[in-house]
Amino acid sequence: MISTPETITTAEEATATIHLVIPCREMGRHMDPAIQEIIAAITGQGLRITGPMFCHHHRRPTDSFDFEIGFPVSGPVREDGRVRNTRLPAVQVVRAVYEGPYDGLGEAWGELQGWVRAQGIPGTGRFIERYLNNPDEVQDPNAYRTELNWIIG
Repeated sequence: MISTPETITTAEEATATIHLVIPCREMGRHMDPAIQEIIAAITGQGLRITGPMFCHHHRRPTDSFDFEIGFPVSGPVREDGRVRNTRLPAVQVVRAVYEGPYDGLGEAWGELQGWVRAQGIPGTGRFIERYLNNPDEVQDPNAYRTELNWIIG
């Protein structure tokens, strides 16, 4: 179940990311190493993480994902290995929050997509997930909170 969707315009943010194109079934194998690599680059350069981790998907998944995983940062990151200095653009989104385990995200996105279509809002095929709490700190997966941002403009 998702919260009531709302349409907002996001603010541009400085970010540090790694771009991944991976088979859907291999998501778990690639996520943690990428997260650790980004955190090491940010903290190793004396920068701060200024917001929740996100995945910026460049297209709807098929048998693979094409996305950037990253964090908002306090300043420009020097490119380091796969880590790139990037920006999340200011975009118009339909936003809702899903509370529950990550394996329920597909259903949550389906619910948001249904709402968007019922409103007659065109989509871009791009979307952003923000992980509002840390699974290392929240023991119950039913309490995980994920912000869903369906990019519409």
